[in-house]
Amino acid sequence: MNSKEEEALHAGEVYNLWSYLYNTKCFCVTMQVLINHTGDNDLKVLLEDVLENGFTQEEQQVETLLKETGIRLPPAPPDRPNVETQDIPAGARFNDPEIAALVQKELIAGRMTSSYIIGISFQEKLRTMFEEFNTQKEEYELKLLKLTKEKGWIVYPPINTK
Repeated sequence: MNSKEEEALHAGEVYNLWSYLYNTKCFCVTMQVLINHTGDNDLKVLLEDVLENGFTQEEQQVETLLKETGIRLPPAPPDRPNVETQDIPAGARFNDPEIAALVQKELIAGRMTSSYIIGISFQEKLRTMFEEFNTQKEEYELKLLKLTKEKGWIVYPPINTK
């Protein structure tokens, strides 16, 4: 096999990269909405950091890789406008603990997906990229966990004392 064939992405890598990019693009827009709904300043700052330095960076890296390999890019939903939290009716607004739980769930799912892509990849550069994504998601997840504990938003499951 020549080096060109060794560097080509296999079908599983292409499919998972494309899907990862599509889901990341969609979640970036979801994050814009959630940031609009956030009333707690500490949570808002963390979410803005996660969006800009986490999901947006990942989107750019995966998109660049797909462009370099000639793979058609997935569509992106339109960006959402910034709105003031108080302009969102109370009954239509996400609460801060709900927002924290939704973002935590996405970070956990993202780590699982990153681990899967690492596992199926033959490309060292892909493995390295997704190991970095995985590490960053874990760091954000821990920051979010600490914040939810500080704010009293965490809901503990019942403790089994028997």
